[in-house]
Amino acid sequence: MPRRVLQGTVVSDKGDKTITILVERRVMHPIYKKYIRTSKKYAAHDEKNSCKVGEIVSIIECRPISKRKRWMVVEDAAVASSKSK
Repeated sequence: MPRRVLQGTVVSDKGDKTITILVERRVMHPIYKKYIRTSKKYAAHDEKNSCKVGEIVSIIECRPISKRKRWMVVEDAAVASSKSK
């Protein structure tokens, strides 16, 4: 089964090798048929402590690293887009 990849904004980098990412989605309301924004925070492993608050990063599913961490930083989205150009 393929690993999920999510993209979100770093909201905290206080932990050692851990960042918190806010991922926002647009979901249609089942009754009113309007799109609403839902958000969820994920704790992700950042091996190099390179991500800072406000950056947009991509994370990928991985094996459990700790009680809350099941995601790992792939690379900064800004860095990835600049490499593809």
